Amino acid sequence: MTAINMNRPGLERGFAAISALFLLVVLAALGAWMVSISSSQQVGSALDVQGSRAYWAADAGLEWALAGLAGAPNTCPTPPTPFVVDGFNLTMTCTSQVFDEVGVSRTVYQLTSLASLGGAAGNMAYVERSLSASVEK
Repeated sequence: MTAINMNRPGLERGFAAISALFLLVVLAALGAWMVSISSSQQVGSALDVQGSRAYWAADAGLEWALAGLAGAPNTCPTPPTPFVVDGFNLTMTCTSQVFDEVGVSRTVYQLTSLASLGGAAGNMAYVERSLSASVEK
């Protein structure tokens, strides 16, 4: 039986290259993971800002409708076509119902303002906010 001499330089050749390659792959995977996390955080932050802008655009539409009711209290205001505020498309709805309270006629208006941007629902950049109010005249 022959004994293997472990002190020969030829037997250890290539071990450092395998270790370096393994370390390089692990570091590359870690870097790719960090880039994807950073990218998703940036997208989430941008959508949060757009959501806030959509809320205020819907609020502006609702304020417009309330001002229209103050000017002509017997009819729902008719929004312009297209109704765009800060790049957001606004959809306004107004319904009215008349109630009789002990011989006094009261009209209740239900107003809804919907602000949307980014195409259709399901699109990555789509954002939508809706506000509603009830007004009695």
